[in-house]
Amino acid sequence: MVPLSTERLIIRPFTLEDAPFILRLLNEPSFIENIADKGVRTVEQAAAYLTDGPLASYAVHGHGLWMVQHRSTGNPMGMCGLIKRDSLPEVDLGYAFCPEFWGLGYAREAAEACLAWGRAQKDLQTVLAIVSPGNAGSIRLLEALRFRYEKTMEMSPGDEVAVYRWQA
Repeated sequence: MVPLSTERLIIRPFTLEDAPFILRLLNEPSFIENIADKGVRTVEQAAAYLTDGPLASYAVHGHGLWMVQHRSTGNPMGMCGLIKRDSLPEVDLGYAFCPEFWGLGYAREAAEACLAWGRAQKDLQTVLAIVSPGNAGSIRLLEALRFRYEKTMEMSPGDEVAVYRWQA
């Protein structure tokens, strides 16, 4: 995958060198509350998360979660990308940003770039997104991106999510 570039962002595949950032992001209280506690507590575990998650997805599907960096500073901000989960029938949009980057339009900019890439490179006509029902900010973002609520489902016992659908 060639890195994506927007006015303010570089969106690129993760590498194992990104493990320290992943360790920080996955342990943000907001990530644990709204997405999941991945149990990643060391840089070594973060590298394993990257190997078994995004890097494996690139090899199998040609896409996955990507690093989002500020274009002018290179500072890591979050992740965004297209994921193929066994539990969902179609590809879904995933994203997570460090709290200091919320409310500034970065997640929308990254998500729009990833959706455009999916349409152009993978001919995706439909993309799903899953969100914790109480995550109002993420729901607003999905609705701004033209995702529409479809249903509520359990990803695992006790883990209820709202499923949204986007159509090209």
